[in-house]
Amino acid sequence: MKTFFKILILVVIVGAFIFTIYFLYNKSQAKPVVYETTTPVVTDIVLKTVATGKVVPRKEIEIKPKISGIIEEIHVKEGTVIKKGDLIAKVRIIPNMVNLNNAESRVNRAKIALANAKRNYDRNKKLLDQSVIAKTDFEKYEYEFTNAREELKSAENNLELIKEGQTKNSGSATNTLIRSTINGMVLDIPVEIGNSVIESNTFNDGTTVAVVADMGEMVFEGKVDESEVGKIHEGMDLILTIGAINDTKFHATLEYISPKGKEENGAIQFEIKAAVDLIDSIFVRAGYSANADIVLDKRDSVMAISESLITFENDSAFVEVETSPQAFERRYVKTGLSDGINIEVLSGLTKDDKIKKLN
Repeated sequence: MKTFFKILILVVIVGAFIFTIYFLYNKSQAKPVVYETTTPVVTDIVLKTVATGKVVPRKEIEIKPKISGIIEEIHVKEGTVIKKGDLIAKVRIIPNMVNLNNAESRVNRAKIALANAKRNYDRNKKLLDQSVIAKTDFEKYEYEFTNAREELKSAENNLELIKEGQTKNSGSATNTLIRSTINGMVLDIPVEIGNSVIESNTFNDGTTVAVVADMGEMVFEGKVDESEVGKIHEGMDLILTIGAINDTKFHATLEYISPKGKEENGAIQFEIKAAVDLIDSIFVRAGYSANADIVLDKRDSVMAISESLITFENDSAFVEVETSPQAFERRYVKTGLSDGINIEVLSGLTKDDKIKKLN
């Protein structure tokens, strides 16, 4: 019985030893590498560059007052659609004390002159009626009286303009009323009732009371890198993707390329502008960020392969084509347009060739 157990233990040990040798041998054998292959496809190759920027109104006007004062009334709010001539705000004039004093003094002097001219007129009118003086002598006093009356009227109008910004005879034409100069939408009102504003004149731009823009005509303003600007030209088609409306594509036409670049973050950028074709059912707000795809070149329905399948050496392109199962030969191919992912194959391959995928 003891002999049986000894033999059994010996057999187990020998079996374990043989199994271990066999396992280690199999593990040391390299497994054959199986390469995946792919075939050329017929597709469209589009080479494009992307310009980043924003969509803004073509006509955006800052409305400024024609006279300094304090905002007394505001008749519109952001988003209001207005027409040319519509009232935006009213300014209350704070008159200059020196000008006001001079105007009041002028009125008083005009009243004194008128009273004196009227006395002379009335006196000589009686003499003319009694045929004591000639009519030619009387006409001098008539002229002085008429002139003094007009001077008083002018002085009173001047005082009224300084105090109120308008005269009784001016009707609605007044500098205190700020009106829109174009048809459009109010984008911004940077002032509030009670704010002081400065008139627009030769020496000062003036305070902006409202910003009005024509939202029916939008342009894309973006920038293109100097490496791409030589490939684009006016009249090219752009495809806009607006960040806030990313499920809709807008078409645009390139209409301006800046003749001078600006350095930004170490790179030279050139400004471009493109007219946007708006969609009636979609409201595009001013200042939306957008990306424009500019098509530089295009090939329709050409044979192409993934650019990752190609090995480039000394301006030549090579691929590995399967000649028999898992046997490959290196073959030269002539390539055409590339979009960075797929590349056009002009010669060297057929649609049935199986190309080795490179690891």
